[in-house]
Amino acid sequence: MSTPAVAPPAAAQQEGPKKVPLTGYVGFDSLPQQIEKKLLKRPFTFNVLLVGRTGLGKSTLVNTLFSAHLIDSKGAKKAADPTRQTTEIVNVTHVIEENGVKLKLTITDTPGYGDQVNNENCWDPILKYIREQYSAYLRKELTPTRERRIPDTRVHCVLFFIAPTGHALAPLDIFVMKRLSEIANVVPVIAKSDSLTMEERIAFKRRIKEEIEFHGIRTYPYVEVEDDLVLSDAERAERALVQQIREMIPFAVVGSERNVVVDGKPVRGRRTRGNFIINVENEQHCEFGALRNFLTRTHLQDLIETTAQIHYETFRTRQLLALKESTSIANRGPVESAAGSTQVHH
Repeated sequence: MSTPAVAPPAAAQQEGPKKVPLTGYVGFDSLPQQIEKKLLKRPFTFNVLLVGRTGLGKSTLVNTLFSAHLIDSKGAKKAADPTRQTTEIVNVTHVIEENGVKLKLTITDTPGYGDQVNNENCWDPILKYIREQYSAYLRKELTPTRERRIPDTRVHCVLFFIAPTGHALAPLDIFVMKRLSEIANVVPVIAKSDSLTMEERIAFKRRIKEEIEFHGIRTYPYVEVEDDLVLSDAERAERALVQQIREMIPFAVVGSERNVVVDGKPVRGRRTRGNFIINVENEQHCEFGALRNFLTRTHLQDLIETTAQIHYETFRTRQLLALKESTSIANRGPVESAAGSTQVHH
């Protein structure tokens, strides 16, 4: 008579893989170098969308951020130039290289936004453009014979430019920023902040923070919610950095493509009427340096991943659920659909 097999205890079944010491060198510690070597063969992709009224220095700031003339101003050069009647979408793509790392940078400007007396629906082309990029990516992703590397045109970062009024956010900006924050990473900046005194700038930043919180606008970077997890030193440092960045939002920035001489050295900046030099790299003059470090040196990859894992996934889930529901209704046929609607009505 055979003895029945005894199932192992539940605790034994749930045990994870054990850490086994190696008796010699294997070589898989070179995986990071292998990945880096493979990734460097093609450019990384980063897509930035600029939103703000004409004259706030959007083009100048982006050119200053990447230390290159990448985009021309779309503002009127002469009084006779016609004004835009609608919000336009203008794309410019460049491949820039730094120390062997290539970046395919696409800058999308939105000239005409907020420039009319009646700005009703001026935000529609912007929202439509962002959703169209998600939709195009989804279509290519669902194609049976899809490309090995799907071109990524999804918007990774929305730089939202706030006029330096010193008072409060305009109702239009509140509404549009909230709508944008639902589908993309929004980073608000106070444009041309050198037009404010230091006291005015501090008070203005505080007021904008209060309005952003009051209206439930989700700005990037987002706060992690898993507070019950045991964090490593690196994770605690990362959270501290995110908190530090969130305290600086909105960034008070100044852009300049011109060099001025300070102590015998050329720096990016401009000279005011009072012969005072605004150095964009000087933290006491503006927060341009903090914005640049945040966008390019610490959170560029996270912006890309957050777009894919949060905003695009949300869009993808909604589209597939809607497709499933419409397919289900079509399969039921007109008679069953009518009967179902009659039952719901009664």
